[in-house]
Amino acid sequence: MTTKILLIGPTGRTGRLVLDAALERGLAVRGLEREIDDDFCDHENFEFCSGDLLEGDFDSAMDGVDCVISAVGLERDPQTLLDPPPLYTEGAVNIVRAMRRTQVRRLIVISAAFANPHNSAPRWFKASVLPLERVFRQMGEMERILRVCDDIEWTAVRPGWLLNRGFTGEYSVALDNLPPKTLRTRRADAAHFMLECALAGRHVREAPFIARRESLALETPPALIEELLPF
Repeated sequence: MTTKILLIGPTGRTGRLVLDAALERGLAVRGLEREIDDDFCDHENFEFCSGDLLEGDFDSAMDGVDCVISAVGLERDPQTLLDPPPLYTEGAVNIVRAMRRTQVRRLIVISAAFANPHNSAPRWFKASVLPLERVFRQMGEMERILRVCDDIEWTAVRPGWLLNRGFTGEYSVALDNLPPKTLRTRRADAAHFMLECALAGRHVREAPFIARRESLALETPPALIEELLPF
């Protein structure tokens, strides 16, 4: 029987990589978005389902799925960063409620290493991403919501500073903080790890950090500009 995944946010930069990786493995994917371009994906194993994460009325999208992967992200325009919609917090509550009603148990969500205020990122980086503080705080609240959901087999994946580079599969995973001497996570590696957690039942009710040591040129302040863009 083919595993079926409900992927929330398939059109985002991380979500699209999760989608592509899942389809390459022969998995069936149902993508949940408010709307989607007609030519977004014509793969026979992809199915679009219209729904709003903040409305919460998407039980039908969970019909027949084996797990849920949420790869949602917020835009990084000034207005959104100043007053971000509760996509992670209310979104998590709505996902859990729908899962309970439809008896789906496995959930993978994307969080961030920086949702943990005690993360080991250098001071210059923490100062640079202060505009994202409200988003990271909301991700931390999402994790706290999940921690009290004993009936949900959740995993909150905490990538480092996301990087748009090719897949390596050579990332490190740790539970207490970013792996030593790492700061960045390739988006394709994060997508691969999320899918692995979903399929192999790894890190149930845990929030693992995932990162990879990159070249110095990619871990300096000028390189930050690349990822201060929308998810």
